Amino acid sequence: MEFEKPFSAACERNRGPILAKLEGLLADCRDVLEIGSGTGQHAVHFAAAMPWLRWQCSDLHERLDGIRSWLAEAALPNLPAPIELDVDGAAEAVRQDALFTANTLHIMAWDTVARLFRQAPLWLQPAGRLIVYGPFHRDGRPTSAGNAAFDRALRVANPSSGIRDLAAVDALASGAGLHRTDTWSMPANNLLVVWRRD
Repeated sequence: MEFEKPFSAACERNRGPILAKLEGLLADCRDVLEIGSGTGQHAVHFAAAMPWLRWQCSDLHERLDGIRSWLAEAALPNLPAPIELDVDGAAEAVRQDALFTANTLHIMAWDTVARLFRQAPLWLQPAGRLIVYGPFHRDGRPTSAGNAAFDRALRVANPSSGIRDLAAVDALASGAGLHRTDTWSMPANNLLVVWRRD
């Protein structure tokens, strides 16, 4: 049976606004590790628009074939083969200029989110950036009715999932030696948040 390339409509909708921020943020970077690359659509779009970057995809083993299909079709020289990466697994010091992850913190269990931030310094060069896109609560409350409904749906499907509060994530970052430098409001009640390694 022919392999069907995965597709995310959300990636198609949000890739433009995200790229508009990343182009400035990553202008002085050379190596980016994307954590939880999903279908691979973001990687292809961003790597094509920012050819000075080496964009390294990663995800769980079962998602790698889908990512490979997008990367093979794009055939971009700055998109190496995706690597298997489980945040809950052993962490290797890969030392990237930046880490990027989109729509993952609300899927991960909170313990996994905490581990991601603990490991971020192992994956970042000094002064490297961790860039996160997705929905957040503010001051313990949803930022919109849509996000409130989305959070309820996430928790019904998996009680360990759910939209994270920005202050709680900030506390994880601070404990890992990261400080928040930028917070941008994005379409559909999402944020793009940047932390820098101290």
